[in-house]
Amino acid sequence: MPTSALHTAWQLLTSLDAQLLAIVARSLAVSALACVLGCATGLVCGAYLGVARFTGRGALLTVLHALLAVPSVLVGLLVYLLLSRSGPLGAWGWLFSFKAMVLAQAVLVFPVAAALSRQVVDDAEVLHGEQLRSWGAGAAMRALLLAWDARLALLMVVITAFGRAISEVGAVMIVGGNIDGFTRVMTTAIALETSKGDLPLAIGLGLVLLAVVLLLNALVALLARWSVWDGRGTRSVAGAL
Repeated sequence: MPTSALHTAWQLLTSLDAQLLAIVARSLAVSALACVLGCATGLVCGAYLGVARFTGRGALLTVLHALLAVPSVLVGLLVYLLLSRSGPLGAWGWLFSFKAMVLAQAVLVFPVAAALSRQVVDDAEVLHGEQLRSWGAGAAMRALLLAWDARLALLMVVITAFGRAISEVGAVMIVGGNIDGFTRVMTTAIALETSKGDLPLAIGLGLVLLAVVLLLNALVALLARWSVWDGRGTRSVAGAL
């Protein structure tokens, strides 16, 4: 790594370069909105799957777990086909826009939130489900009560999902187009600037992205330590993660 490029990158950070800040802010906004959308649906589905027992549940869980390994570029291609002019959602006019990137990342976040929250609630169901059923609680009520009891573990799921979104590059590049000032985010900017040979901006954005990832992992570790013992001194289900 050239020393001069690293020095210039540090200057961009310390001087709060406008271009760098705009890219960082756009990245955080896209990933935050995608996380809200993906987790809002994923946590609900995961919590219900954690307590429900029905024919075909095993096959559904297999598909859900398989979605965790789907490459982001494949998700980007799928969303691109949906939003293209000839696609079923082409009338929305979202392709190569902020909204398209949010949608693509939300699709990526959904299986992460659903699979991890399902495991958390399923483990809690093993511990407390029989007692709740003896009180007459149905599947929906048990899912709600167990999710609330395991809220710290589910918060860890949300943080993990946000990390998945903020570090993604393939899908947002396909559906966003990496347009300067409109759809360029940290990961796509790093790829572009590196290919152009503009290392200072790429390094600066890389350091910011690294800091965000480290912060997210620190939050997960802190929540894991905190949720091992809740305020009442009882064991939590956070260890499911």
